[in-house]
Amino acid sequence: MVKRPLHIAMSVLSRPLTCLAALLCLAAPAYSQSSSNGIAAIVNGNVVTKSEVRDAVNAQEQMLRMQYQSDPAALQREVANLRATAMDSLIDRELVLAEFKRLGASIKSQWVDDDINGIIRESFKGNREAFVKELASSGMTLKKFREMREKMMIVQAMRGKQAAEQPPATPKEVEDYYKKNVAKWRSGDMIKISTITIAKFSGEATATPAGQKKIAQEIRSKLLKGADFATTAKTYSQDSHAEDGGAWDWMAREQMKPSIANVAFNLKTGGLSEVIDDEAAYIIIACDAIKYGNSKPMNEVRDEIERAVSAEKSKAIIDKWMEGLRKKAVIKKFGW
Repeated sequence: MVKRPLHIAMSVLSRPLTCLAALLCLAAPAYSQSSSNGIAAIVNGNVVTKSEVRDAVNAQEQMLRMQYQSDPAALQREVANLRATAMDSLIDRELVLAEFKRLGASIKSQWVDDDINGIIRESFKGNREAFVKELASSGMTLKKFREMREKMMIVQAMRGKQAAEQPPATPKEVEDYYKKNVAKWRSGDMIKISTITIAKFSGEATATPAGQKKIAQEIRSKLLKGADFATTAKTYSQDSHAEDGGAWDWMAREQMKPSIANVAFNLKTGGLSEVIDDEAAYIIIACDAIKYGNSKPMNEVRDEIERAVSAEKSKAIIDKWMEGLRKKAVIKKFGW
């Protein structure tokens, strides 16, 4: 079969990544039958090893920890989602690569070379030797890295090809998106909250974080059953606002820790949060009142909305395409 070049503009391929952990997240180590590198899944006869899944998870976890270092709750959610979907992501990669092969397509070697040279230029100031040394310290050869980047580019190009032909956002789609997401363009919001804080380490010899979390969950259950928040805060809370029934003054989002603000501003007036794992303590938030600021007019953010609508359409098209590939494939999962 004659291989056909994959006719896709390079714009659909990602810019060179600047974090080596990100560059290595799709590395595919050679398969070994040892127990430490057993089979996680088989996709149309191709093996996905446990070490591939672990390597992908470990590398992407590093990225998430950098991205969400000021928001432990969001980090916890993202890491949990990553671990739950890691194997399926690698299975999807194998499906796309197999479809690429079935089509008899090819990707220009020059594109891969340009991609790697871009990484060296942007992340290593053009120092190829430093780049190779960094790869070696991560247990990767330049040849293996090139293979990994080629696979990544193929997957991105194939996905981009599916979503390339779609109609632009309609006026109604723009209006609907704006109404649904108007809070994104609003500024000056203020909130009044009350909190109950339970320290993970109370100072008692027998206390443990798990035990303290259980206490926080029991307190939340009492509140849901009608217990007065202020009275409960005075009794149990261990922060500086306990004597005031947990009440805080009006605050803007910018005055709050992101992990607290993200939860608080998603509550409705009178709402109660889940127990929040916030570094050294477990926190329960009650939303006492919210004052909303002004939003930008739709015309000022139309370009942004059109891009967002296009992204949603692209995702829907790609999801449908991937579902079709999964239905035609023979997939066996063994866990990792």
